[in-house]
Amino acid sequence: MSRRCDLTGREPGFGRSVSHSHVRTSRRFDPNVQRRRYWLAPEGRHVRLRLSADAIRTVDRIGIEAAVARIRARGGKV
Repeated sequence: MSRRCDLTGREPGFGRSVSHSHVRTSRRFDPNVQRRRYWLAPEGRHVRLRLSADAIRTVDRIGIEAAVARIRARGGKV
């Protein structure tokens, strides 16, 4: 399952864990991506989106119609 936000495009970041002895190992910083279902009134249906916590706040601020318009402008399928 890919950890990518539909609205912001946020993806995992990669880095290193450094232990007390300074042994470095690879690690991955996953975004906080959650599945959310919203009612899209103009189309009369629900849409299910994979959104980061930041994107959920963005949808609350701008509304689901504007968020879906941004996703479609980026070439995403809703």
